[in-house]
Amino acid sequence: MKSYYRNILIWSGLAVIIGLVVGSLDALFGRVLIGVTNFRLEHFNYLIPFLPVIGVLIVFFYDRFGKTAGRGMGLVFSVGHQSDEVIPKRLIPLAMVATWLTHLFGGSAGREGVAVQIGATFANFLGDVFKVKNRHIIVMIGMAAGFGGLFQTPFAATLFALEALVAGAIYYRAIVPALIASTVAAQTSHFLGLEKFTFALTKLPALDASLIAKLLLVGTIFGLTGFAFAWLLTQVKSRLTTWLPNPYLKVAACGAILSITFTMLGHGRYSGLGTNLISAAFSGGQILAWDFALKLLLTVLTLAIGFQGGEVTPLFAIGAALGATLGLALGLPVTFVAALGYAAVFASATNTFWAPILIGCEVFGYALMPYLIIVVIISYMLNFNKSIYTAQNMLQNMFEAKKKD
Repeated sequence: MKSYYRNILIWSGLAVIIGLVVGSLDALFGRVLIGVTNFRLEHFNYLIPFLPVIGVLIVFFYDRFGKTAGRGMGLVFSVGHQSDEVIPKRLIPLAMVATWLTHLFGGSAGREGVAVQIGATFANFLGDVFKVKNRHIIVMIGMAAGFGGLFQTPFAATLFALEALVAGAIYYRAIVPALIASTVAAQTSHFLGLEKFTFALTKLPALDASLIAKLLLVGTIFGLTGFAFAWLLTQVKSRLTTWLPNPYLKVAACGAILSITFTMLGHGRYSGLGTNLISAAFSGGQILAWDFALKLLLTVLTLAIGFQGGEVTPLFAIGAALGATLGLALGLPVTFVAALGYAAVFASATNTFWAPILIGCEVFGYALMPYLIIVVIISYMLNFNKSIYTAQNMLQNMFEAKKKD
């Protein structure tokens, strides 16, 4: 028992350092990404034709310098599952620069994957420096710091780090240091000028039988949408690798198709993070009925062919755009359903439960929690155990493996 509390104190002390450093790196990454996005918006016509060229350059960088870093989140999850692998420090600059280039030249991608990799990589390094035995816990702490520093949602970041590695399980031993790291990272990135997205829902509908029926319906649609994203991402990656085994040819050919498609469909409307769609959904801007589907397909293709970034912010955009459309169709407040979609599509696609509920609360207010619980329960149930994180372990599979042993 004494060793348990001693370990908690050690992990918590390291969590403060991890939070400070990772929060600073998140602020650098996030602020440069905002600048890159603004530059792309102003010079879209000049940049988008070079998307396939940049794709080839990114693939070359990872092929020539990346080594195991090219596995990205897969490597982070592997170490989090207590493998003996090492996360190379070069992963941090490679992931950051490759993601900046992806966004600068018009690819549709996110940012959370990079932030989580930054956190896990630095935490793993610090664990090696201090010769910490439980590296999987240190990696969880780093993941929480990366997510928390970028989105400034420390409670959601903590639960994301603890439940993403094994679907259906939460590693409670890491909860205190993970919360410390995510809180310190969030405060650090905020102090360094990285802004947090929040939207206050002013009036929520009465939770009666009619609304519950509608919530069950939208939860079903959100769940199937998240499932479609995760399933398509896996399938498209596999099929393209089979059809175009040369990674340079794959990214060049598909990048050229993407370049033309982004230009023709809304002139860059579906490029980047998707924050334009999120903003439109919550500010009364124009949301087209097909926005969510096009953002989904183009993000899947961007990430499947070799460009870098994350999936979570596009998932927020997909959910918000779909929610705005469903809100109009069902006669519900648009921002209310958009907020539910923001969290629920993320839940389904990542196969996580508590983190999406908490991120919805931290972004839109805790008054939304009863509605979130209903919708997220349904969306979580309908993802059929698919996840954008293909290295995610399933609790049921782990039990079955232990029985065989």
